[in-house]
Amino acid sequence: MTGKKIDLNSDVGESFGAWTMGADEALMPYITSASIACGWHGGDPQVMRRTVRLARTHGVRVGAHPGYPDLLGFGRRPMQLSPAEARDYLLYQIGALYAFAKAEGMRLQHVKPHGALYHVAANDRLLSESVAGAIVEVDPTLILVGPPGSALLSAGRAAGLRVAAEGFGDRAYNEDGSLVFRSAPGAILTDADAVAAQVLLMVEGKVRAITGRMIPIAVDTVCLHGDTPGAPAIAKRLQERLALAGITTMPLEELLVGQVA
Repeated sequence: MTGKKIDLNSDVGESFGAWTMGADEALMPYITSASIACGWHGGDPQVMRRTVRLARTHGVRVGAHPGYPDLLGFGRRPMQLSPAEARDYLLYQIGALYAFAKAEGMRLQHVKPHGALYHVAANDRLLSESVAGAIVEVDPTLILVGPPGSALLSAGRAAGLRVAAEGFGDRAYNEDGSLVFRSAPGAILTDADAVAAQVLLMVEGKVRAITGRMIPIAVDTVCLHGDTPGAPAIAKRLQERLALAGITTMPLEELLVGQVA
């Protein structure tokens, strides 16, 4: 696999007030892109600034991780939104992180919807068009991150955005390429070598479903969730395994150079 490249991203900045989520500081040295919560499913203004600053210190590119306005449910519960509402909700959140990035001498690299918003938009044309439209209004050079073959990525391309297909290193897959529900046994992978083995397969264009069947998958970036138990140790081991396989990790902006929407 020598010569192959992949972006490693993580969902971070999801603490809120006195409540702490994830091990962002320990995880940051091992990722290349950070998707930062924008205050509606997690995060708050001080957490947002602190996380942007942390990413800058480690040379990690930053992106917005907007979700439904659902702090109590951590953005993992679907909501019924009109296209106009969805567009403005995204614009509001992306704009907030855009400002914090600018204040810290950085610029946004990407936008990755969070939780239920991500999964609903993956199969909902109108919602995905609203997401893409909001991104274009903020900055049409931003990269839209979403599931491979999804309506979300199709909407991004149609809007003239660069897009990145995402795989999940610490989540189990169904045979149809969807993620196993978090509540199901075996849905979350916490063994570092098991995660590394899954990501190495993804770099080859495939993943083993929870049933044992091998299915195709094409990804540009792989996510490690910041709230997965042992996430920093998992990320460290993954970087070691990728290096041994001759696979280079790099941020999306560098990986997608030359991509035409």
